[in-house]
Amino acid sequence: MNRLKNYAIDEDDEIVHRHQNAELLFYQQVAKGDVDAIRENCEKHEFLNQAGVGQLSKDPLQNLKYHFVVSVAIISRLCVDNGMEMEKSYRLSDYYIQSLDDINTIEKMEQLHDRMVTDYTGKMKIIRQNAGLSRPMTECMNYIYSHLKERITVKDLAEYTSNSASYISRLFKDELGVSTSDYIRTAKLEASKNLLRYSDYSLVEIANYFSFTSQSHFCQLFQKETGLTPKKYREKFYGTHWKGTEKDIMNFES
Repeated sequence: MNRLKNYAIDEDDEIVHRHQNAELLFYQQVAKGDVDAIRENCEKHEFLNQAGVGQLSKDPLQNLKYHFVVSVAIISRLCVDNGMEMEKSYRLSDYYIQSLDDINTIEKMEQLHDRMVTDYTGKMKIIRQNAGLSRPMTECMNYIYSHLKERITVKDLAEYTSNSASYISRLFKDELGVSTSDYIRTAKLEASKNLLRYSDYSLVEIANYFSFTSQSHFCQLFQKETGLTPKKYREKFYGTHWKGTEKDIMNFES
């Protein structure tokens, strides 16, 4: 009986469905930006666990596609409720649903799902981190995440926000407790994790993509930040064989 405590029985066909609380918890973890919880969910291949999710199609792949569309619809709306710009959330939803046209295997279906929930979760994490920040700091954040490919300096942020470089530096220390350069470096390294996990780009390509001075410098910073070399990180967490175009990757990160 304990095994069924998270499920509910449909009286018409006696199919056991997951209790809505279990699904709602997952969606809330996305909307709250809980990256660790969503990463764990993906690593456990929960999307492929069909116990209690209901059968929407007799074809296994089509069944997953239907459930994917339901998930995207719920997640996009929950993210709007939790602070994501409506147009951005729905545009992201459209992008992933349109991506279903290219899916022809269950493996690729799971990869798309994991990309989608990781993408939304990462964006919600940034939104929550920005909550309560001053307007200049929010503008700095927007600039940083829109220019991760470029070399970003305090002077760039100062000019963008019409403030002095010293004021911006002090703002980062006061509101975030880190230096501007440390924050920018961490943002680039976090984004590089996505490419290590979800693309086949080489280390030198990733280093160049985010404008690190060299591959060795990128590797050194990455290991200091994560405790793993980029190569070891990829070996441990690599979950797809998806090779995105630059447009796909920027959509994935932005």
